[in-house]
Formats: sequence, C-alpha cells, structure tokens
Amino acid sequence: MLELFSSLFIDPFIMLPFLKRALVVSIMIAVSSGLVGVFLLLNRMSLVGDALSHGVLPGIAIAFLFFGFNIYAMSFGGVIAGVLIAIVASLISHYTNLKEDASFAALYLFSLAIGVVLIMEIGSQADLLHILFGSVLAVDESSLYLVWGVLVTTLLILSLIYRPLLLYIVDPLYLALKTKAGLLFYGLFLFLVVLNLVASFQVLGTLMTVGMMMIPAICARLWSNRMEKVLLIAITLGIVGAYLGLVASVHYDIASGPMIILVLAGFYIISLFFGFEGGILRRKSGKRHRKA
Repeated sequence: MLELFSSLFIDPFIMLPFLKRALVVSIMIAVSSGLVGVFLLLNRMSLVGDALSHGVLPGIAIAFLFFGFNIYAMSFGGVIAGVLIAIVASLISHYTNLKEDASFAALYLFSLAIGVVLIMEIGSQADLLHILFGSVLAVDESSLYLVWGVLVTTLLILSLIYRPLLLYIVDPLYLALKTKAGLLFYGLFLFLVVLNLVASFQVLGTLMTVGMMMIPAICARLWSNRMEKVLLIAITLGIVGAYLGLVASVHYDIASGPMIILVLAGFYIISLFFGFEGGILRRKSGKRHRKA
C-alpha cells in the first residue's frame, strides 16, 4: 500500500526534476493567486479576472513573435496587454453608458481572437496549445524566479492596500469620502491581477490561469465567511489542487493546466454540497431545523 502511494504521489517528483520545479512554481502561484482571487470574488469582479486572463494573450503572442519562448519577454508583453485592456475598459465605461464588466467582456473576446490568430500565423499548433493550456516541461529556473518575484510583489502590495480593499468591499462610498487615493488602490489591485495571471501561464496556460485564481476562492467562501479563514482555505485548496493536478498530468499524459483545474473543479463540487456556509446540504439541514 505504501509502495503504491509512493509510486503514484512521490516518485514522479523524485525522478523528474522538471516536475519538482513545476510543483514549487505551482505552490507559489496558488498562494499569490489565491490571495488575489479572494478579493476579486468579494468585489464581485470574477468576470474581470476572466477577461484579463484572455486579454494578456495578444501581448504574449507579440513577444513570442520577436523573442520566441522567452519567459521574461512574454510575461512583460502579457502585463502590458493586460494593463491596456484594464485602462481601455475603464475609459469605455467612463465615457459611455456601458458598465465596466460589459466592456471587459467585449474586449477579452477581441483579445483572445487576436492572440490566437497571431500565434497560429507565427507558430505552430503545438505552440498554441502550450500557450493556451500550459506545459510542465516549459517550467525552468527563469519561471521559478519570475513567479517568486510576483509572489513577493503581491504580498508587499496587498499588505499596503489590504485595509482600503476591505473598505472598498464593505463601503466604497465611504472610502471615496475618506481618501482620494481610491482609484490608485483599485489600479494597483488590477495590476496584481494581471501580474498573477501572466505568471501562471507557463504551468496553466492563458485559458486556465483564472481557474487557479477564482475556483479556490469560490470554494473557500462556501466553507467560511471570515476573511482570514477564507484566505487560508483558498491558498490550501490551491496548493493541494496544484499537487494532485500535476501528478495526474504525468500519469495520464495530459496538459498540466486542464488537470489542475479539473481537480479544483472536484473541490468546487464537494464544497457546493458540503460547505459550512451556503452548501446545498447545509442549507437543507438548516431549513429542516427551522421547521422543527
């Protein structure tokens, strides 16, 4: 029994050095994206995260055109594209009667189409699949250093804007009266969203990055309504999901991104039924107690 467990869950990381690097990178992504995802969820900005995850694709594709699979160049291109999408969406919502989420929805479809066309024109089907769905084989030391930098940056910026973000969730009007820096805090937060989405694309692919950000946060909210616990649960589920997803991707020879998201989807189904705060069975149980 122990030998079977070891061969399934431990030996792959001992025998395959690239998988060990992918695990370390995935753990850092789970921590960083998990924190950002909780704030996205509580701010009712889940669609924004989805839109930005697709919005970075043209920048990655253009960087790929000039520099090939250079992680730093592609990440820089992705960040620039994501920031531009956020700025354009904000300007559209400011100067028209469209809400910001509608602007993001239109722009992300446009960006996704441009990105796919560019990659297909300058690369191959394999390049497209790699960028869209990720590959553990692409995780090298450069990826490790990049994601470490993103994690540190995320922790530093969140520590500075944590209270304003909470206040924005609870009472945005009060925050606007209290300080004129509300727009700056919002801009920094969107920058963190873009940064984390770009940092994740090597392992998860651009189509799957938002899954690591949002699914653990959604699951965590079904288990607790206390901020500290939600953050901790989201990070834990992200780490466990990344580990199991990487193991499954090796054994079944499937891209790492979809496998990690499938594992997280399993956690979501469990949370949906058994979560302490709003789970289906919990709500039914509560109704029966009230009737009694």
